[in-house]
Amino acid sequence: MNKSPIRQARLPLAFLCAFGTVGPLQAQEGGASFVEDFDGMDRTRWYVSDGWANGEHQNCTWSKDHVAVSGGTLRLDFTKRETGDRAYACGEIQTNKRFSYGTYEARIKAAAGSGTNTAFFTYIGPAHEQPWDEIDFEFLGKDPSKVQLNQYISGKGGNEKLVPVPGGANEGFNDYAIVWEEGRIRWFINGELVHDVNDPALVPTHASKIYLSLWASDNMASWLGTFEPPEGTLSAYVERVAFTAVGDDCQFPESVACALD
Repeated sequence: MNKSPIRQARLPLAFLCAFGTVGPLQAQEGGASFVEDFDGMDRTRWYVSDGWANGEHQNCTWSKDHVAVSGGTLRLDFTKRETGDRAYACGEIQTNKRFSYGTYEARIKAAAGSGTNTAFFTYIGPAHEQPWDEIDFEFLGKDPSKVQLNQYISGKGGNEKLVPVPGGANEGFNDYAIVWEEGRIRWFINGELVHDVNDPALVPTHASKIYLSLWASDNMASWLGTFEPPEGTLSAYVERVAFTAVGDDCQFPESVACALD
């Protein structure tokens, strides 16, 4: 299977009761530019997924205790632990707000392990009463020497492209960027352009949330590889996440937004 599974934002009852219709189901649009250095977990910016799984393809339950911030680094974990109706627990964060055209950046060290997926992506969909639009970096743990790029437009994918990651996505931190503009998407690794889509029919148009996650599947071997239960804890690490809106100044020297034409 050469595409991402359907994203489902099934939120816990406690969250819905606490916030009513505010938050991930009706996230604000037009989020402003920001740089997240993970000096702490800013709950006004981030929602930590907890208590559900995205579908039958996912063999783990999102668990808030599998998300940690320490020393300026976000850690997302995957462990063997019965949680809900799944045999494993895993970690994800997502923005409370939606963001539109601009530059999306993350500095990531991905996990390795057949059957796993470390993901950095934008997404909006039916759970938010919107069409399914998505732009991806997906690090398939079966081969961390590459990363899969993809995008969905109103639920239509089939745009996968594998590109090499210098030194391997799991061996150290690399800078990943998505430049999403009207009618165009560009993907960058360490400041180098690795993919360019400029057909407006293949470019999402709906403001989306930003997600970072680590999860696995034991029934998607054709895409993720045969799931190999890890010994101990698998972890992915993120040192920085940033969004720079179109027209705003770049926010840090390494930002792709500083060099855009």
